[in-house]
Amino acid sequence: MAANTSRFPLAVNDVEQQATVLELEPTKDQDFDYSKRAQWLRAAVLGANDGLVSTASLMMGVGAVKQDIKVMILTGFAGLVAGACSMAIGEFVSVYSQLDIELAQMKRDKQRGGNNNEGKQENGGHEEEEEEKESLPNPLQAAAASALAFSVGAMVPLLAASFIRNYKLRLGAVVGSVSLALLVFGWLGAVLGKAPAVRSSARVLVGGLMAMAITFGLTKLIGSSGL
Repeated sequence: MAANTSRFPLAVNDVEQQATVLELEPTKDQDFDYSKRAQWLRAAVLGANDGLVSTASLMMGVGAVKQDIKVMILTGFAGLVAGACSMAIGEFVSVYSQLDIELAQMKRDKQRGGNNNEGKQENGGHEEEEEEKESLPNPLQAAAASALAFSVGAMVPLLAASFIRNYKLRLGAVVGSVSLALLVFGWLGAVLGKAPAVRSSARVLVGGLMAMAITFGLTKLIGSSGL
């Protein structure tokens, strides 16, 4: 009997030790570095928001002086193509410049290491070098993400205006659809980056509405003045 009772403290100690180990081990969510998403997340969110705001603002500006649906749709489509190309080229050039800087810095670090780097290569230095190369920014990936995201964002006001003949309803549909999409994109970017969702969505929405209102108002003013 004494022998049986002596086993229970050992079992309890084992359970306590396992619980302590589990508490000390960081979870995957705590361990994940959300800044690693910054490169592609910035390009995608910026592209989508830019596609929404710039295309909708163009369409609202043209709609301020021209009520023809064909003119409005063609303007939005031209803005989609031009904006997607501009975003892709700009992002490619920007990220490629960043890549050149980081490669040059890696080369300088390797030259400074001298003999120490030779010793590291014998003990897994090649693996570290491969990991560093994989962590470098990808210009093509960033350019494709920007162009695709811009196109997705620009399609929202285009689709909203394509099937509405009435002028006022068409403008209202563009503003409503873009506002909803801005809220969704702002919320999505905040969730993926673990940032405050309400603040991010509100900031994106207010900025987009201001851009459309300013474009519409200035175009209407210039158009009515006869310039």
